[in-house]
Amino acid sequence: MRVLLQLSDIRKSYGARPILEGATLSLLEGQKVGVIGRNGAGKSTLCRIITGHEEADGGTVSRSTALRLSYLEQHDPYQLEETVIGFLQRYTGKEEWECGKMAGRFQLKHGLLEAAIGSLSGGYRTRVKLTSMLLADPNYLILDEPTNYLDLKTLILLEEFLQDWDGGFMIVSHDREFLKKTCENTLEVESGECTLYPGSVEDYLVFKEEQRLHAESHNRNVELKQKQLQQFVDRFRAKASKAAQARSKMKQIEKLKKIDVDHPLSNVRIKIPAVDKKNGIALRCEELAIGYPDKLVADRIDLEVMQGDHVAVLGDNGQGKTTFLRTIAGDLAAKGGSHRWGYNLRVGYYAQHVYATLRPDLTVYEYLSGTAAPGVTRQEILNLAGSFLFKGDDVDKKVGVLSGGERARACLAGMLLTKSQILLLDEPTNHLDFETVEALGRALKSFDGTIFFISHDRTFVNLVATRIIEVAGGRVRSYPGNYEEYVYSLESIIRQELSEDATPSAAKPAAAPPKSDYQARKERESEKRKLGTQIRRIDERIAAYKKEWQEIHDLFFNDPGAWSRERNDRYDELQRMIDREEQDWLKATQRLEELSEGQAG
Repeated sequence: MRVLLQLSDIRKSYGARPILEGATLSLLEGQKVGVIGRNGAGKSTLCRIITGHEEADGGTVSRSTALRLSYLEQHDPYQLEETVIGFLQRYTGKEEWECGKMAGRFQLKHGLLEAAIGSLSGGYRTRVKLTSMLLADPNYLILDEPTNYLDLKTLILLEEFLQDWDGGFMIVSHDREFLKKTCENTLEVESGECTLYPGSVEDYLVFKEEQRLHAESHNRNVELKQKQLQQFVDRFRAKASKAAQARSKMKQIEKLKKIDVDHPLSNVRIKIPAVDKKNGIALRCEELAIGYPDKLVADRIDLEVMQGDHVAVLGDNGQGKTTFLRTIAGDLAAKGGSHRWGYNLRVGYYAQHVYATLRPDLTVYEYLSGTAAPGVTRQEILNLAGSFLFKGDDVDKKVGVLSGGERARACLAGMLLTKSQILLLDEPTNHLDFETVEALGRALKSFDGTIFFISHDRTFVNLVATRIIEVAGGRVRSYPGNYEEYVYSLESIIRQELSEDATPSAAKPAAAPPKSDYQARKERESEKRKLGTQIRRIDERIAAYKKEWQEIHDLFFNDPGAWSRERNDRYDELQRMIDREEQDWLKATQRLEELSEGQAG
């Protein structure tokens, strides 16, 4: 494969703060790279240097003449009054049928093509930007945090597209599931340098952990050897007969070097102050209607949530997830009906833009200690601050000098210190790197209180959620299955829609150009690759379901007293899921065989 882009010894600083210090990287044609690293490590800076939006302070960027680079615009290139199809034609110079065909890949079809962009939700506007990016006919994409604020459906559509796309890309994301499903290589930006690993993000983390354990073992051996040599030197350096040997041992000590152990990606630990565990009903909604003075968003909401439930509030952007959370938080008046919390429960609310209200004259520590519940110790405050990347002197920084992301992290830490029995979290992961996201997920999983949260990060939702509430079509209702089933059902619907003709009839040309043999062969190969990926993913799910099913089966067999209604329901549910997956596997393999036989014929 050709080298499309090469960075050599890239250096970049902001004021006195170095970000990249000698970063070197080669990107190959068709290479699919997931970029990971701590917040502030330089991931976005690297992307901006590649796209030409920033200049490096030193080093060289070499671009092949074969490179056709495209990137997801951070600003909005459209006018809100423009129609989707009108913007795409103006911005890309492509024919209407070409724009319609690409837009169909992101389910922008039928009336949506003629809709004003200003009338669309944020998720659909992002789909418009993705479509315009791909109409430029690129062979390499730069995507910096494309999953932020994307609803799950748009995320799956992007994922499906990238799995099927022939070109290469570099994606910065804190969504491990997204990186795992789309990227074959992993690039870590750390300590000003770039490390490219030829494997998935999960393989890389295993490799990093093995490296760390090896380094720590080496360092322990070095310390032991140094101690032994030093004892010899201390004992014999004053004796003339042993002086030469002592000097030799001193040189050996100087030659023994430890391996630097940088902070490993998996070392974030978050400990949320414990709350009193309570039983009974946490929230009851009766005929609740939510919305704004001039707009009804959803009504006839009847819900009962028990204390200790961890509720994921899911649905497409614009359907009312945040409106529901604001209403039960008391931040927005209900339009009808009622909702009430259980007796003597304290509610903590983390809103997406609450960080804008922080007093700029407070230090981080002053803000956190002011929000902390009585009895929370200084060390607990410092520990939680450190978990959210406020380490050492960072807690003495004034809020006024913090970035938006840093303020958001301070707000989240402050809310967790309130020791509220109810936590309402609206997109808590947006300003966190994925190791902190997963540490927060693990901490919330063991939280004894009740949680309502909105998040599109599948790893985080999988870690935390014990129950699903779906907001869609003017209704807010409990989803009967678990999160894995919810995602699977959504993926199935999207695959079905994508398998149909995505080109809106109004956008089709009177006589579409006939497909050449080359085009037909390329489409067959594309479908075969997609089917292969689908079959691998089904195999993985079947293996996981069968493992859990067997564990419950063995438990029932060995310990009849372990039977419970909940466990039995899960046992039956797993069997249904296995049967369904095996049917999908059979259909996919049959179709793959048909394509292979047709190609051979």
